[in-house]
Amino acid sequence: MATDGQPPLTDTPAPASDADALLRLENVVKWFPLRSDRFLRRSTDHVQAVDGVSVSVRPGETLGLVGETGCGKSTLARCMARLYDVTSGRVVFDGDEITTMARRDVRRLRREMQLVFQDPYGSLNPRRRVGSIIGDPFAIHRVARGAERRRRVRELMRLVGLNPEHYNRFPAEFSGGQRQRIGVARALALRPKLLICDEPVSALDVSIQAQIINLLADLQAELALTYVFIAHDLAVVRHVSDRIAVMYLGRIVEIADAEGLHARPRHPYTAALLSAVPVPDPDLADQRERVILRGDVPSPINPPTGCRFHPRCPKARDLCVTEVPALIRRAGDPASHLTACHYPVEAGERLAAERPRLAAEHTEWRGDPNGGGPP
Repeated sequence: MATDGQPPLTDTPAPASDADALLRLENVVKWFPLRSDRFLRRSTDHVQAVDGVSVSVRPGETLGLVGETGCGKSTLARCMARLYDVTSGRVVFDGDEITTMARRDVRRLRREMQLVFQDPYGSLNPRRRVGSIIGDPFAIHRVARGAERRRRVRELMRLVGLNPEHYNRFPAEFSGGQRQRIGVARALALRPKLLICDEPVSALDVSIQAQIINLLADLQAELALTYVFIAHDLAVVRHVSDRIAVMYLGRIVEIADAEGLHARPRHPYTAALLSAVPVPDPDLADQRERVILRGDVPSPINPPTGCRFHPRCPKARDLCVTEVPALIRRAGDPASHLTACHYPVEAGERLAAERPRLAAEHTEWRGDPNGGGPP
């Protein structure tokens, strides 16, 4: 660990091993205009929801994406699926750049990439029968009709653990877990290569969460699916993911194999998230030190300079305020473990719970767009 006020030496940045990636994001930026000048018709402020994200997803793997509410996870998911046009950067899916794809070609993309949404109540039309909802992809893409469509819908219902005899029921007649199964069945209708699961279990009871997670795991093994699994619960993500990317205020701050990330988190933000995961053993829970992050996530309208985590980081120093850390392999880490931190957490290091004085007093940080100081 550096003790002279300078960051530790780092290895050469790991080369991107994405030649065989099914999905590849290159420096993706998505800003939303906050308001426009009435006369000049131009935006005067932007919400920097996603700001320079590069990540790849390999065929057959599950990439977990975690972070606090408002960090940009769902926005990034919609950029992946071309539901949002990116402000800049590239999204490459199965060899095709989809950021510049013509609208008429996007329909073909929908057959290969589907989303499972967070809210099983809001994502289903309450006025339509379940058979029609699940059968929509067949109708939109003109794949099957009539009796053949009904047969395929019933097969999908059976595949996700629903009774095919309930084909004509309305969503209100199903529980929350069953409604999420309906959403999964609809997403699988055209046998996509990639399924983007945007917090698919966060609105469900714990016991139902386990059922949906196990269902997704079984479907992945049976249908050779690739997942992007978004959640804010690191315990859930660890269970389902091969690799985990940790997001903070629009940027990825750490990415590693699931077990490696939990065994040795290198970014202070990751360490704080892991310290909050419940431990079933009371003795182990008492021995573990909880890292309390002071304050709230800064405003994405006017994020902090340098490392965006520095106003809340227990290890922040002057360099963190002025220089953006690169997402690279740090000394001693495996090639797949990348961290964006000038002063990564060392093995056995205990983080202080309090926020450093420089982060609390630094005048360059304007987290409150109304001009207030840090919370």
